[in-house]
This record gives sequence, structure tokens and C-alpha cells, in this order.
Amino acid sequence: MVAVRQYHSGFIIYLAPLPRHNHPVYGAYLNALGIFVGALFGLAGTTPISARAQQFFKSVLGLFTALYGLRLIYENLHGPFMAGLRQLLIAIVAVVLGNWLGRLLRLQKLSNRIGHHAAGFLHAAQKNPPGRPVDGFLSATILFCAAPLGILGAVADGLADGPLGYFYLLLLKGVMDGLAMVTFVKLFRWPAALSAIPVFLFLNGLAYTLHLGLKPWLDAHSLTSAINLATGFITCMITLVILEIRKVELNSYLPAIFLAPLLKFWLG
Repeated sequence: MVAVRQYHSGFIIYLAPLPRHNHPVYGAYLNALGIFVGALFGLAGTTPISARAQQFFKSVLGLFTALYGLRLIYENLHGPFMAGLRQLLIAIVAVVLGNWLGRLLRLQKLSNRIGHHAAGFLHAAQKNPPGRPVDGFLSATILFCAAPLGILGAVADGLADGPLGYFYLLLLKGVMDGLAMVTFVKLFRWPAALSAIPVFLFLNGLAYTLHLGLKPWLDAHSLTSAINLATGFITCMITLVILEIRKVELNSYLPAIFLAPLLKFWLG
């Protein structure tokens, strides 16, 4: 790319890379791939995963979710110790206020209502298998799109720097969705796997909207790290749910993603 710089003697034109915000994001692809791989295992007629294996996968996924949540926090702390502490406090305040706002908006109740609707299809198919293919497609699409980890993963991937983005959260979600899809295709047959398409479109659309539309402005005002810090904290809380340590209304915390840059902008 050609860049122009002005000196006292005039203009000098030289070739140099300028900041760009158009590198691809991969998280949504990995999430969709995980769904398709899970469907293949389910259609292959593999034996059901034992309770011990399920507990192992749950522990591993919980561990990596916490790891990548903490990594997201670490990578977005900048400056000396006191500056980093200030950034952490702003992010924590954003998470607390975001939870309060989410409860006020009843985001978790809305998510539960949607989840119950999808769970109804699953219960009906379990009582009288196989279920209707369209029900499997709809229930899988609803559950996979509404998962908080998907939204957080798309935000982290869309706002990340570097050629690969931050695909780790959506990779973890892809593993979780793939494990769930093994059951879906057994209950609803192969059309349930087509839910990977709307899931991909939703998450990829969200990531690219942030990456191309919002990230340049956030970077210009040094606000990107505030969103990533709040995202990292909420991601760490997901570990509590995966490991069944504590019930957390995760959807109620999502407004923190929007409050974090506002607080950072106001407080400096």
C-alpha cells in the first residue's frame, strides 16, 4: 500500500504497510466445522459417550475456557502496573453494571424462554424418536446461536489483531456443539447438521461487523482492549457453568461488552 508523508521540503511517497482491518476471522468456520464433525460421528452410529468420558470432556473444556479467558485479559492489559490495574477495575465495574442492566432487561429470562422452546423439540423426539427433521434443525440453530460463548467468541475474534484473530473461544464452542450434535442427529437425523449454516452466518456476520465496522473506530480511541477485558472476565465465568460449580446467569452479563468502552471513554 502506498503511504504519503509530508516533510518541510515537500511530499515523499514510499511503500509501507498501513493499518488494515480486513484480515479474515476464522472462529465461525471452526464452530461450523465442529458441528459437522459431531454430526458425522453421530450418523456413524458410534456408541454413546460414557458418563466418565463426558465428565472428562467437561473438565477439559472448562479448563481451556478459563485459560483462554485469562489469556484474553492478559493480552489486553497495557502500560505500567497502575495503568493495568485501572483497566482491570474499569472492566470489573463494567461487568457488575452490565449484570445489573441485563437483569433489568431480563435477558436471562428471555434466553431461558427461547431455550425451553428448543428443549421442547428435544423432549418430544426422545419420547417418540425420530423427531421431525425441521424441529431438529430449529432447536439446534436456536441453542447454538443463543449460547453466550458464541457471542463472546465472535466479539473476541472480530476485535482481535493479528492474521489469525482470536478464534479459540469459538473453537471451544465448536467442540461443545459437536458433542451435542451427536445426540441431535440420532434424534432428528442428518438435517439437524444443517444448523451449522445459520450458526456460521450469525457468528461470522457478527465478527465481521465488529471487525470492519467498529474496530477501526475503537482502535482510534483506544477502546478495543476495554471490550476484550470484559469479554475475558465473562468467559472465565462460563467455566463455573461448564464445571457445574455455580449457576450463573451469563446472558445478564452481556451488556458489559457495550458498557466497558463507554466507561473507558468517560473515565479515560
